[in-house]
Amino acid sequence: MRYFAACITSLPLVVACAVSDAKSTTPPIVSAPALEPVQVVAIDSATLASRAKADSAKPAAITVPSVPGRSKKDSLALVSAIRGGMKVTGWPVKTADPLPGSILPNNRIIAYYGNPLSKRMGILGEIPPDAMLARLDREVAAWNKADPSTPVVPALHLIVVVAQGAPGRDGKYRLRMPDTLVEKVYSWAQRRNALLFLDIQVGKSNVQAEVPRLEQFLKRPNVHLGLDPEFSMKSGDPPGKKIGTMSSVDVNWTVNYLSNLVKANNLPPKVLVVHRFTRNMLTDTKGMRLDPRVQLVIHMDGWGAPWLKYDSYRDYVQREPVQFTGFKLFYHNDTKKGHPLLTPGELVMLTPKPLYIQYQ
Repeated sequence: MRYFAACITSLPLVVACAVSDAKSTTPPIVSAPALEPVQVVAIDSATLASRAKADSAKPAAITVPSVPGRSKKDSLALVSAIRGGMKVTGWPVKTADPLPGSILPNNRIIAYYGNPLSKRMGILGEIPPDAMLARLDREVAAWNKADPSTPVVPALHLIVVVAQGAPGRDGKYRLRMPDTLVEKVYSWAQRRNALLFLDIQVGKSNVQAEVPRLEQFLKRPNVHLGLDPEFSMKSGDPPGKKIGTMSSVDVNWTVNYLSNLVKANNLPPKVLVVHRFTRNMLTDTKGMRLDPRVQLVIHMDGWGAPWLKYDSYRDYVQREPVQFTGFKLFYHNDTKKGHPLLTPGELVMLTPKPLYIQYQ
């Protein structure tokens, strides 16, 4: 705001009146009423600077999309998440320039998650392949419309090592999918020129045992990797009894493995997606090592009301910058209490903008 000091000089007011007497040639002079004196207040530069700082500190207005059925609480949570992202100084994370063939950050990945052997594990296996791919096409179009500056790359995200409630023959509480299933889902991805992600729920196993056996697929330039700490049972409990955990040690080992694979086989950089929706699911994020051959996405998993998802994104992803971010949407669990599914128009307002979106 600008402040002005002004001086005003009083002048007589001359009013020309109609003349009724033809002999009179000089109009009468009418004196103007006296003006009240104007008090000029000097404002020192320090006060001006203080007021300007106060004005600039006022948060800018944020207008969020109007979504039928969206509650005020949810919209306010979105505004809070947007403002929160503006205050975190670590975004965007400073890294080396992306290598040729890198997918991020110039593209956004839209992935369908699940396993064809189960209709309950996600959209990837819930409906027939043709219907699933057609629905993925619609999501891709919606995201391209919401953010034309960031082209969408479609993907299928297959759970290839599935945590189990029973120990199995080797006592590892996990079930490895056969190569034939991987090839089947890979063929579906090829029909849309899409990426394939292989997701690992290690149970009581570990990444050192589970990642290398997928090398034959990871050598393909369009196959990438996901880790799910929720089912990494370092506590010794069976999967599902409590939420598991991974640390920077697990992530760094995997980054190093993928980096060597990329270098040895002259591949474009790999994308590594790591799920997270609690503090202890992923520990020591500051100790995670970045490598230009691996693009690391910390992916906000978990379902619930929109306000809860925004809060989780802010607490577990936004406030701990690593490299890139993701956001998961559940067609059923996010909406079972009447909340409309979060829209591309809402999510692209977040800071940082999630570049990996997964639908389950």
